[in-house]
Amino acid sequence: MPEPIRITKADEALWQEYEELATRAYGHTVGDITRLRDHADLRVAVRDGRVVAGGLGLLLHQFFGGAPVPSAIISAGAVAPEERGDHLSSRLLAERLRPLCENGAVISTVWTTSNGHLRRLGWQAPVPVFAWSIATEDLKRAFTRSGVDIEHGRAQEGEKLQRHLARQWNGPFQRPDWWPAWLDDKHGLTTYRFGPPRTPTGLLSYVMKRHPRHGMDLTVHDLWAADAATASEMMAFLGSHHTRAPAIHFRRSALPPCPTLLHNLHRYRLTAEAWHPWMLRILDIAEAVRLRGWSPGLEISVRLEIENETGAAWQSYLLEVKDGVGRIVETPAPGDVRLTRGQLAVWYAGGYRTAATAHLAGVAARSDDALTHLIRATADTEPWLPDHI
Repeated sequence: MPEPIRITKADEALWQEYEELATRAYGHTVGDITRLRDHADLRVAVRDGRVVAGGLGLLLHQFFGGAPVPSAIISAGAVAPEERGDHLSSRLLAERLRPLCENGAVISTVWTTSNGHLRRLGWQAPVPVFAWSIATEDLKRAFTRSGVDIEHGRAQEGEKLQRHLARQWNGPFQRPDWWPAWLDDKHGLTTYRFGPPRTPTGLLSYVMKRHPRHGMDLTVHDLWAADAATASEMMAFLGSHHTRAPAIHFRRSALPPCPTLLHNLHRYRLTAEAWHPWMLRILDIAEAVRLRGWSPGLEISVRLEIENETGAAWQSYLLEVKDGVGRIVETPAPGDVRLTRGQLAVWYAGGYRTAATAHLAGVAARSDDALTHLIRATADTEPWLPDHI
């Protein structure tokens, strides 16, 4: 009879063994297991002295409503093929979250292809995610350079701009100090800053690789623009690569959800490719509401019914927001809006833009006015997560 599975924090030997297991499970080397070793927590499942599963966890902050909220980032999880089908991943996931919650995480985010599995555990995708490709000649024709200064390299000014712009969306990571070096080591990025050298208004990073036949493949990883003029300048700059790169590819979720291409292309000939989305889970409802940013002019009071962790019962809450401060407390009164754990995560990220979209997503409400007010509380900023771990 096999020994029961033991889940533990990895030491040096277990870390190396998990890296070998992940390579076998994925079918290729997972470089981040090595690159993130100094920043991540690794939990592994051990049976009979062998690592049979594991995964990384990182404590980062994500911006919601302009405020950084501590988040448990789950990444690089793998189960040995011979161990699959026995719910090991669910048990391991709980153990991966536990130390991150103990250190302050109140929400959790993951990029995953196992959407159904994570959805059953309380995660939900706030928005669909796409990668885009466009002929470089189309960009060249649609956008014209205006003479804005362009400087090569990230520099401190570029990182400061990125942090400022990230606050304007729901989801981006508050990138830690090690982030730029990790990104460049992982992808070999080329980065440019646009605008005045001391106060840039744009940051663009991309990778160029030789095309199998001729020219180069150019893939954009970061595109941060403070205004429409800068965004147009960046598109024109990408268009200037037409002699080497026949197409410009925007990595999944790299292109912000704004209509720059829609409103400027002479012919709308983009190719969109759907990707697995990022998924969000609320781990601590009260703290997630308290730590999130709220519009200073917002004042609401809405009674909610929220599904519990197991999905077996519902708890009534009163949500109140006033003077930029939000709080949610349990109440015996019945709620006007009912949210599953997944629907709560989508609302938190601003994924419901109107009462109609919420209704179509299955949100139940006794009062349409209450639902409208609830949606307005988070719809002032849009969900967008361009970062990947």
